[in-house]
Amino acid sequence: MDVKREAVRLNVSGGIGHLTLDRPPVNALNFAAQDRLCELADEIARRDDIRAVLITGANENFSAGADLKELRAVDQAEMALRAPRMQTALARLAAIAKPVAVALDGVTLGGGCEIALCADRRFASPRLSIGLPEVAVGVIPGGGGTRRLARLVGHSLAKDLIFNATILDAEAALRIGLVDEVSDNPVTAAHDWLARLAVGPARALAAAKRSIDFLAESSDAGLAYETAALIEVFGTADRERGIDAFVAKRAPNFLGR
Repeated sequence: MDVKREAVRLNVSGGIGHLTLDRPPVNALNFAAQDRLCELADEIARRDDIRAVLITGANENFSAGADLKELRAVDQAEMALRAPRMQTALARLAAIAKPVAVALDGVTLGGGCEIALCADRRFASPRLSIGLPEVAVGVIPGGGGTRRLARLVGHSLAKDLIFNATILDAEAALRIGLVDEVSDNPVTAAHDWLARLAVGPARALAAAKRSIDFLAESSDAGLAYETAALIEVFGTADRERGIDAFVAKRAPNFLGR
C-alpha cells in the first residue's frame, strides 16, 4: 500500500518527542509543512508523555527553508495573510516549555535556520551549511530569524550575516555561537543531552526556560515588525526578480525597487 509521506512527523519514545522534517530532497517548508509544524508544536506542548524534543531532518539535510517555487506565485496581498501563520508556527515551537534540541546536517538555510534558532541547543554535523540568505532573493527572514539571530550572535554580526546572505560551515557557525557543538553524529549527541533532561524535574526545567527566555525577550514588537517588513518587500520588483532568478538557477539582476 502506498502511504503518503508526511512532510513533518512526530514519534515519541522514552519521553522524547522526535520531530522529523521529511520533504525530499532538501525538506523545503511549503505552506502545508509549516501548518503541520504548528499543529505538532501545539501537540507537543500539551502532551505530558513528551518531556523533551529532538528536531532532525531526513534526506541528509535539515531544511532549505521556504519552498521558493511555491512562493514564486505569492503576491503581497497573499503574503499579508500567510506571513503571520509562518511566524506563528515557529513562535509556538520556540514557546514549548520543554528542552528542545536540533541535530543539524547538510543544508540548513532560511526557514531551516530559523527552526534551529528556536531550539535551546544546536548540534551540528561537519557537513553543515547554515545561514539566512533571504536577502539574496529580495526578501528577508520571516519566521523570527532577524530577532533570534541577533539575540544569539549580536546585532552587528547578525546584520552582516543577513545583509550579505552569508552561508557558514559548521566550524564557522561554532565560532560565532550559532551552533553549540559539532559532532560526527549530531543526532546521538542531541539525543544524549535530551535523555538526561527527559527524566529531570519537568516543572523546574520549564520554569527555568521561561525565565531565561523572558529576560531575553523584551517585547513582541520585534516579531511584529519583521512580519510587516516581510509583507512590504513582497510588493517589490526585486523580490519577483530574485525568486525568479533562483528558480531559473541564474544570477539575479536587482533594480533597487
